[in-house]
Amino acid sequence: MWKIITSPQVISIVMLVCSNCFMTYAWYGHLKNMSSKAWWLAAIVSWGIAFFEYMIQVPANRIGYTVYTLPQLKIIQEVISLSVFIPFSMLLMNQPFKTNYIWAGLCLLGAVFFIFKG
Repeated sequence: MWKIITSPQVISIVMLVCSNCFMTYAWYGHLKNMSSKAWWLAAIVSWGIAFFEYMIQVPANRIGYTVYTLPQLKIIQEVISLSVFIPFSMLLMNQPFKTNYIWAGLCLLGAVFFIFKG
């Protein structure tokens, strides 16, 4: 079990999930938390948050690139991005769930299938 948890596949995916949490908040959190502030102040705060995203994302991609191809890493990133964005938009931004999220997820599953297919 420990060998699976410490594998580069798992480590890179977990790190990409963490980096996506920072990224999503940096991109969209200011819409709720800083809407009354100047846009340039929100940009500076977002850059500060994005710094932490990059500090996780860059090593995650370097680790992942040892076991995944570049296209596989990109599709993994897109799946993670949507998987993080939907709960973020619903829980933090109070957006309603839409069935389009399901259709988008199914399209991404198709992309995963084709990118990992021999």
